[in-house]
Amino acid sequence: MVWWRRSKPPEPLPGRGARLTLLGALLLVVAPQTLDMPLPLGLYAMALILWRYQGERRGWALPGRAVRLGATLAGIAAVVGSYHSLFGREAGTALLTLMLCLKLLELRSLRDAMLVIFLGYFLVVAGFLYSQSPLAGGYLLFAALALTTALGALSHPNAARLRLGLYLRQAGLMLLQALPIMVLLFILFPRLGGPLWGLPNDAFKQGRTGLTDSLRLGQISDLVDSEAVAFRVDFDGPVPARNQLYWRGPVLWVTNGREWHPDEHTEGSIDILLDTEGPPVDYQVTLEPHGKRWIFALDLPTEWPVPYAMSEDRQLLARFPIQRAVQYRIRSYTHYRDTDLPDWQRRYATNLPRTLNRQATALGHRWVAEGLDPQQRVARALALFREQPYYYTRRPPIAGANPVDEFLFDSRRGFCEHYASAFAWLMRAAEVPTRIVIGYQGGELNPVNGALTVRQSDAHAWAEVYLQGRGWVRVDPTSVIPPERVEEGADQARFDDGERPEMGWASALLRGLRNQWDALDYRWQLWVIGYNQERQRALLRALGLDGLELRDLGLFLVGSVALLLATVAAWLGWRDRRRAGPLERIRRRLDQKLARAGAPRHPAEGPQALATRLALEHPRLAPAVGPLLAQYARLHYGPGASPEAVKALARAVATLHLPRAH
Repeated sequence: MVWWRRSKPPEPLPGRGARLTLLGALLLVVAPQTLDMPLPLGLYAMALILWRYQGERRGWALPGRAVRLGATLAGIAAVVGSYHSLFGREAGTALLTLMLCLKLLELRSLRDAMLVIFLGYFLVVAGFLYSQSPLAGGYLLFAALALTTALGALSHPNAARLRLGLYLRQAGLMLLQALPIMVLLFILFPRLGGPLWGLPNDAFKQGRTGLTDSLRLGQISDLVDSEAVAFRVDFDGPVPARNQLYWRGPVLWVTNGREWHPDEHTEGSIDILLDTEGPPVDYQVTLEPHGKRWIFALDLPTEWPVPYAMSEDRQLLARFPIQRAVQYRIRSYTHYRDTDLPDWQRRYATNLPRTLNRQATALGHRWVAEGLDPQQRVARALALFREQPYYYTRRPPIAGANPVDEFLFDSRRGFCEHYASAFAWLMRAAEVPTRIVIGYQGGELNPVNGALTVRQSDAHAWAEVYLQGRGWVRVDPTSVIPPERVEEGADQARFDDGERPEMGWASALLRGLRNQWDALDYRWQLWVIGYNQERQRALLRALGLDGLELRDLGLFLVGSVALLLATVAAWLGWRDRRRAGPLERIRRRLDQKLARAGAPRHPAEGPQALATRLALEHPRLAPAVGPLLAQYARLHYGPGASPEAVKALARAVATLHLPRAH
């Protein structure tokens, strides 16, 4: 008995051109991953690819086992040192990237190259864990095309020269042929309840630009230059005026003199009780992931989807952090009258630290002593900002121990958080219940698709005061600053009526391109990334398939794919037969008869080789078939074939009778 068998020697790597094609494809796959890795890890991965490239050019020998082991251990240690783990999105992807690049140190056989190719495909898929934009999708599709081209080059190890154009066309054709099946699977495959491209445990460990659940001086001014999209809005009717576009977020009650925070007592949900005025505003919001539970809505929402709840301070909250793009429909009223003020809210809304900002506190007390009613105290504070030389700037002086006093009486320069904080402090000192709301104000209407795009640069902070008989009333102290006291021209849009000044042709072109891109990205988010269970059900209802259960939908999907494949196969066969010449049709008919007789032609077997094999293995068939094969060879490979000779051969093959195999 043989207890062991000598393994077949590994097939060597193809030529240098195919190997360089593989390295180029890997560079396209690895490059975007290095952007999300710490710089040392990214440089290490790129250095490995560069070393292999130089080795191919200069004929370097591969390193020994000790060097490979040391490089591998160094890579693992670097990942653990950077992420303190080998698991999760960032650590796992970084480890896979380094292992793929380290495999180049022992790339010796065709099997090794195939393993690298398939690891590259897996890394392409991992790229969607970081970005799902159409630009990222297009790039990763190009990377998959490059990998498939390299796969074609590696599949022809005996080619005399690299035919890169041919392999590229073949790869593109394969991807195009797979496109209908991909679309069918995307539309009909049952949608998951949670996000497909995400890992909840670490999806938001890296910093993201956006609001936080507290307000500190200088926080929102850091977001002004960010063009990242916060959310997009589709209105059912006309867009409200810009001074009504306040998108409500966290509500802040507690302050230590420098920062403002929400209060845990407001977490409980309530039923909305409002006296509304004017028509409602109906709209749909597509909210980008931000890692918090906040659901932004136009101030003030009255109807919202079931999964969300309204807190006691009128903020919409989701059950879980928003870790993927979500869509929801809202009804809001921009003119409303709130309900009575609970005792606990009055206590929190008038509380101030006693030892800080004493000048501001004294000013508020003075307005009370003058006998002004609450509404007059609000007007006095707004007149202070409007009439005194207060400036709106992104670069205010650094705040000291008493930031409100320093802003009100010394620097008089600040951003929206300075004005909202100072106003709220003055109102509380003047015994007017006040709280701060942070969110977004305004937005940019895209003329391409009519959607309102709200960016991180639209982040804003304002105040709400409680007035007897009117309830909570929004007051935006920043809006009273005259435009001539706005130091940055880019901030003028916050103080005008939304009309933009005339732009030069270059600026207009860039804005038009950005609008086109925003419209494309919105459609992508709406119909591709946002294609969830609800949208799939709506599409199935439109197709008359809404009654299908999960099992029935699976069977329908399998049947549809099978029908599509059969249709494509039939079309390819018809096209092949149509393109075939008369001699090719004669050969195929003869092959069919030989297969029925139990002597099928082997792949790549020519007529002479077939005749020789038939004489040895099937002597009963050789006398009848041999002359026909010889005639076919003369006509096919000879200098010319007359139509009469071809027709004669066709008749001979048509009348050929061979015994069937038993």
